[in-house]
Amino acid sequence: MVTLALENRLRLKERTGQGNDIQLPIQSLAIHSIADAECAAEELRRLWNLGSDPLASVTDILEDHDVHVLEIDADEKFDGISAVAEEAGGTVIGAAVVTRRGIPGERQRLDLAHELGHLVLQVPQDIDEEKAAFRFGAAFLAPQEGVRREVGAKRAYVQLAELRLLKRRYAMSMQALLRRMHDLDIITDSHYRQWCIDINRQGYRKNEPDRLPAEQPLWLRRTVLRALAEGLLNRAEAEEMLGEKVDRDQPLTLIERRALMKLPLSERRRILAAQSDKIATHYEEDTTWHDLQEGDIVDY
Repeated sequence: MVTLALENRLRLKERTGQGNDIQLPIQSLAIHSIADAECAAEELRRLWNLGSDPLASVTDILEDHDVHVLEIDADEKFDGISAVAEEAGGTVIGAAVVTRRGIPGERQRLDLAHELGHLVLQVPQDIDEEKAAFRFGAAFLAPQEGVRREVGAKRAYVQLAELRLLKRRYAMSMQALLRRMHDLDIITDSHYRQWCIDINRQGYRKNEPDRLPAEQPLWLRRTVLRALAEGLLNRAEAEEMLGEKVDRDQPLTLIERRALMKLPLSERRRILAAQSDKIATHYEEDTTWHDLQEGDIVDY
């Protein structure tokens, strides 16, 4: 399913003239230890000109850099996967990261960043790739410079209220933030272990407070609607790619306009008259436009 979805998106890119140039260093960021994933995350942020501040939308950043974000229905054991499409000669022409539909936004963002780590990291066999990818993902979302600036270089104790504020700041779970502070030696082993116990006791392991909404991938919808408007896809193809009906009240595509011009003059007039009546009825029922005509204009 993931392979087919990625292939369909690559074909859509070709049909809309976007090509398949990919701005992603596929397995090019070499590491020699788990801690090296920090540097790899910082390097990718530098390559993408992201600075060191928290990311407003991980999904937008991935889609802006030719990484397709896919959502699938899966059981709770599924965290995510990544996929790469190659031409016959081995040239990479596309990449995708996949998450489970319906999870909280804070978990979705870390899953996406973690799968991005699998795509870009070059991990030797003697290093646990999963741990390296998670370290990369956390560092990509919360660079150490910013975390130390906002939390401090060393902390003896971190309160729940502060964790909840940091969760909103970085859009990461409290558990991921605590692990981040532990990895950066901001909090001690004993304090981290005590927090893990408290999180289990309070039921926060699966249901944290301040659940964040999941980010919504927009590239597919935006590109399909563009292709439909330009006559590069017909309505049936667009609906199949989106998995839903497309509103028929949108402007006619080039193909639909040409089909209309091929009809007899009387039939064209009948269709246009029906559309005119529909628009007139809409304005009779919606009186807000009267207010625009009759109201005062205020210059701010």
